[in-house]
Amino acid sequence: MTAPRMPTEDEVSALHERLHREAEEGGYHLNPDRAFTRDLVRGLLVNTARYGYASCPCRLASRSRSKDLDIICPCDYRDPDLTEYDACYCALYVSGAILTGKQQLRPVPERRPSPDQRQAVIREVRTTTIGGLAYPVWRCRVCGYLCARKDPPEVCPVCKATKERFERFI
Repeated sequence: MTAPRMPTEDEVSALHERLHREAEEGGYHLNPDRAFTRDLVRGLLVNTARYGYASCPCRLASRSRSKDLDIICPCDYRDPDLTEYDACYCALYVSGAILTGKQQLRPVPERRPSPDQRQAVIREVRTTTIGGLAYPVWRCRVCGYLCARKDPPEVCPVCKATKERFERFI
């Protein structure tokens, strides 16, 4: 197998700009350490060339998109990590407190379960859902956006209302 070619600086810049714009539009923030963030973006581009999808540059991908859906950037663990640690596992996304320097980055433990643990969770969810749903549904009281997850998002991706404006819907 040949190694994927390294992305050009123009490709890194273009993806960095797109990720920054999309993050800010969605109420998220990229790490303000530009050199660090560009290295992560470079890793996303390498993984896209290598696997065909942008798996997190901080985790080992299986080479199977269906097995790695949870670690395609932005990964499934980003929001819980931001809520609990003010940054995602690889620190590409950070909270407003880190962006403004009010909070320092700290280590984020890996919360991705092993493949065996993931299979056990899938089996459990299939047999122990509440009302047919694995997670509660949260509704933004401002715009009506709905999402099914353990906790409401920090910021509504539609209207940018904060977590406090969500209510449990189901």
